[in-house]
Amino acid sequence: MDNFSLELIRATPTHLKEVELVERKGVGHPDYICDAVMESISVALSRVYIKEFGDVLHHNIDKGLLVAGSVEKGFGVGRVITPMELIIGDRATFSVGRKKIDVEAVAKECVKRWFRENLKRVDPERDVRVRVVLKPGSVELQEIFKEKERIKAANDTSAAVGYAPLTPVERAVYECERFLNSTAFKTSFPESGEDVKVMGFRYREELNLTVAMPFIAEMIRSEKEYFSKKKEVLVALKRFAKNLPFRRVNIDFNTLDRPGRGMGGVYLTVLGTSAESADSGQVGRGNRVNGVISLNRPSGSEAAAGKNPVSHVGKIYSILSHLMAKEVYERVDGVAEVYVWLLSEIGLPINRPKSVSVQILSEDTLHHGRVRKDVLKIVDEFMAGMEHFTGELARGEHPIC
Repeated sequence: MDNFSLELIRATPTHLKEVELVERKGVGHPDYICDAVMESISVALSRVYIKEFGDVLHHNIDKGLLVAGSVEKGFGVGRVITPMELIIGDRATFSVGRKKIDVEAVAKECVKRWFRENLKRVDPERDVRVRVVLKPGSVELQEIFKEKERIKAANDTSAAVGYAPLTPVERAVYECERFLNSTAFKTSFPESGEDVKVMGFRYREELNLTVAMPFIAEMIRSEKEYFSKKKEVLVALKRFAKNLPFRRVNIDFNTLDRPGRGMGGVYLTVLGTSAESADSGQVGRGNRVNGVISLNRPSGSEAAAGKNPVSHVGKIYSILSHLMAKEVYERVDGVAEVYVWLLSEIGLPINRPKSVSVQILSEDTLHHGRVRKDVLKIVDEFMAGMEHFTGELARGEHPIC
């Protein structure tokens, strides 16, 4: 592969640097909602296109905005005044010949299903308005899908970067949100909402976690009960933190709370998400495709959610670069950290990137020739398996948030 480059460097791995910052937005966060819902629409449309036409057709459901509604709430009570509004945009294929696809119906059903399955207090019929503003795609990009080649051409000139392994901080932040939104935790704390945000800040060997999670207004009858439940959750968080591999873990929970201020000093929601009244959401502002927002790492500018899985390199390369990095880390001896950059060129087949660049931080002195051979073999394997990989993406087998 002429467009392949490998760089071996001696540098401090991320987990050994003095400071590290990592964030994760949980399932009820407005940005997470946008990413997850748009991705579910892409997967559903891909399924319909394959069933009706035998192939994934042109679509990019990657422009989405969740507009916050309004509520009334108090201790023990709460109701929705104005529903949230989810605006679904960009492009899709509505017909081929005389056969038409009801794209709007597919999109709306995905929205309802996602809210029913993920935010138990949201009634998608009553609490969410859906506006579908999808339009047919440009002639140039539709032409890509008329080609009968098994591997599509890239629909954009774009770059992506992935890395491995996850640091202990990245894993801790990810697992903290998953713990708070787990079935077991919600069974123990049914009054807790799903709009969880975790920020991890490591200084040397000490980890500081700042956690935000609302409580359900209808289930909290007084300020006293709120702070009592808050203490119980903090105890559970500290038990969780005991298993984390740090010299010390400090946890701050709902730090805006102020006893004595009544409703003005507590974090309560009606539906479990701030999108009900306080915070809007947008595609691309949530987690990266590996589930975290890691400020110490390089990051691409593409939002993977909702992009078509067979030609849009903004999705394909974003996920692929992380998988390739993980494979290199696991299969090549002596690697402390690895980064993979993939660059496409519009019109070239997606299994022929314009550039593949790999950077390895080594634990010891590595032989460039041997490592280059091993890494190039892994790259070639991924490119040879591109058709299988895009099929996995079309089926939604690789989470994107």
